[in-house]
Amino acid sequence: MNKEELKAQLKEQIVTYLNLMDVKPEDIKDDEPFFGEGLGLDSIDSLELIVLLEREYGIKINSTAEGRKVLVDINAMADYIIENTPKQS
Repeated sequence: MNKEELKAQLKEQIVTYLNLMDVKPEDIKDDEPFFGEGLGLDSIDSLELIVLLEREYGIKINSTAEGRKVLVDINAMADYIIENTPKQS
C-alpha cells in the first residue's frame, strides 16, 4: 500500500473508530490537526487512535511523548505507520 492509499484508509478508520457522524473521510485534510483547532478531538479520542494503531497496524505507542509526535495529523500518523509497521516474514 502506498502512502496516499494509507492516508485514505486512515481517514476512513478515524471516522469509524471515533464515530464522527458529522465528518466525512474526504473532509479531513492531511495536515489538519487532530486536537484543538482542526478536528477538535479530545483525550478519549486519543486513546481510540492508539487502539486503532494497535489493532489495525500492530503498532504500540509506549509513551506520552511518542503519542504526541504520532497523533498530530494524517501525515504524521501515516509516516509513523510506514516506519514502524512490523514486517511480514
